[in-house]
Order: sequence, then structure tokens, then C-alpha cells
Amino acid sequence: MHIKVTSYTSRILFFLLAFIIALPMGAQSAKHLGLKTVVIDPGHGGKDPGAPGKSSSTSEKHIVLAISKLLGEKIKTAYPDVKVVYTRSTDVFVELNQRANIAKKSNADLFISIHCNSNNSSRPFGASAHILGPKSKNKKNTSDYFAKSKSVAQRENSVMLLEEDYQTTYQGFDPNAPESVISHNLMWNANYENSLLFAAEVDNVICKAPFRESDYTGIHQDIFYLLWATNMPSALLELGFMSNPLDYKVLSTKDGQEKIAQSLFSAFCAYKTKFDASVNVKSDPVVVPVPAPAPAQVAEPAETAGEVASEEYYGVQIMALGRKLAGNDPNFKGYKAIAVNTGKIYKYIIGVGETKEDVLVKHKDIKKKFPESFVVKVSGNSVERAK
Repeated sequence: MHIKVTSYTSRILFFLLAFIIALPMGAQSAKHLGLKTVVIDPGHGGKDPGAPGKSSSTSEKHIVLAISKLLGEKIKTAYPDVKVVYTRSTDVFVELNQRANIAKKSNADLFISIHCNSNNSSRPFGASAHILGPKSKNKKNTSDYFAKSKSVAQRENSVMLLEEDYQTTYQGFDPNAPESVISHNLMWNANYENSLLFAAEVDNVICKAPFRESDYTGIHQDIFYLLWATNMPSALLELGFMSNPLDYKVLSTKDGQEKIAQSLFSAFCAYKTKFDASVNVKSDPVVVPVPAPAPAQVAEPAETAGEVASEEYYGVQIMALGRKLAGNDPNFKGYKAIAVNTGKIYKYIIGVGETKEDVLVKHKDIKKKFPESFVVKVSGNSVERAK
């Protein structure tokens, strides 16, 4: 059989080959087990100030650098065997591709990019965690929230325009091009679970002081260049809105920055413990102070989503989060969900049935409310996509 190789096909093959070549450099190398290297990426810098503050000294680039250093020092102190690498440690401009290359050359096991959010309105507030993915996985999971999340990705990606010859440097990156999506999906599948696990641990702390829970809080999936270009578990964190007076007060003060760094450190510790356990490496115990609850936080209802511990069945997974939602949570859109605790995250299942065929019939209606849902097989605490 003769296969005609078109320019489109050759571009896809190029991305496939580039991805396969890059994989051995990633965190899952057999040469070192456990989380040994973390790259912390303070966003913006130099000629790129990021979101503006009330003064030049409190612009986003300075705030995220301060928080990044505080987080790095906490990790170094608690885990002397973990190497902490910064993409920048001073007020300098670092191109996006250079940041990704630093992570890859460092053989990083985790990449954390730290940013602050901003909006034309002063009303939005709250922090959010973003991982690589085709669509937003905000806990509200509606098109409106995807639009908000997508605008964040566009804003963070726009720093490319400040770089010289950016058309050449980033010619392979186009979220709307088929070849970009294919290579993106390969990397997404390779590191998705661990990226989601870290984001889930962050999600656990961003609902507590000094953060405030809002419609923007949660785990989002977006096509950020930085997450697209790295080949290890990674997350981009938006630590609050510079445009919101209360968020800005926390972000711009030393006390607020210390509390934020401590919360992120708590998330890192929880993630490292689970990551190391997954490769049979024991982490040294670390005592982590628990942040005090935010005073304005609304108490959760007593009733929570039901759990099924040891049955084998099929169902439709509609979302996955690092915390357990209330049984009457509006995110379930009227459905009664089962929360399966996988040991890493809660996976929420609806439309349960004994056979895959039964669930496939139910899925047709469920997709109308949850277009990104899919059929899974549940065995005890294991949840796998149905084949």
C-alpha cells in the first residue's frame, strides 16, 4: 500500500517524533525515583511587569517572585534532598520557551508556574489552579466559566509578543491547529494524572485563608504554552486578582505573601507524599501548619456525596476534585453522584448501571448537561475509562 506523505502529515509526524524523543527526559525516568527536583517559575519579569499594582514595586512580577522564593526556601528547609530550581531569581525577562527548557534540562519532577490574575472589573476574586487540557475543568464546568478560563490562558500566552522573532520560536504552537492538538494530547495523557493530583492539593488550600473561594476557584484545564511545552507534571497557579482590593491587599503585603507560600507548601508536601508513595519511595515526614479557615467562608452542608467502597459497576464520570462535595451540590445539576475516593482525588460518578451497555444509554442524556463526561468502570476505589 502506498501512503502519500503530505505537508500536513509530515508536521504531525514531526510532533510525534519530538514528543517521543523528549519523554526520557521527564520525571518518570527510572534513574531517579520520587520527587527529586521541582522547578518554580515566577511569571513575567523585566520588561514584562504582568498585572499592574498600585506602585511599580507591587506589580505582579515582584509579587510572584517574592512568593516563589518563600515557597522554594520552605521546600529546601523541609526536604534537603529536593533540588529547587527557579526560572528566574531576579527581576529579569525570561522567554516562555526558555522557562520550559529550564524545566526540561533540570529533569524536573514538578513544574509550578506562579502568577496573579487580573480583570477589567474589580469584582472577581479568588485563586485558581490550571493544568494542561483542551477544555476547562472548573468545578462549575459551564461554557461561561470556560470562556473566563480561556481568557486567562490568552493573557498569559500573550507575553510571547514581547519576544524577538516570536513567530519563529513558537511556530509549532497553535491551540487551534490539528498538529498542535495531537502533540498536546500526547503530553496531556502522559502527565495528566499527576498534574491533576498536584492541582487537587492546591485546590484544597485555596478554599482556606488567606484565599477566598469564588466562582473562579477550582481546577481549570487550558492550553497554556508553558504547560504545553513542558514534559512533566505541571500547573500554573493564579493566586488571586490584582484588580480586586481585598486580594491585592493579601498579595502585596509580606504577611499575605508568607501565608500564601505556606499554603502552597502544604499542597506541595501532600503531593510529594502521594507521588513518592506511587513509586514506592518513603518521604520524610514534615510538620505542616494548617492555615486558619477564612472568616467569610460559608459552611458546607452536612450531607455529602455518597461513596461506594467495594462494588464493581459502570457509570459516567462527570468531574474529579481534590475535595468531597455536598450531596446536594449544584454542580451535579440534579443528579445524585457517587464520590469514589481513589486515594488521590474524588471522582464523581452518576448514571450507574451493571453493564456498560446500560450506562451508554444513560450517557446520551447525561451528555446534554455534562458534554465532557465519559463512561467508566469502577472496581472498589479504582476508576478506569471503559473500553
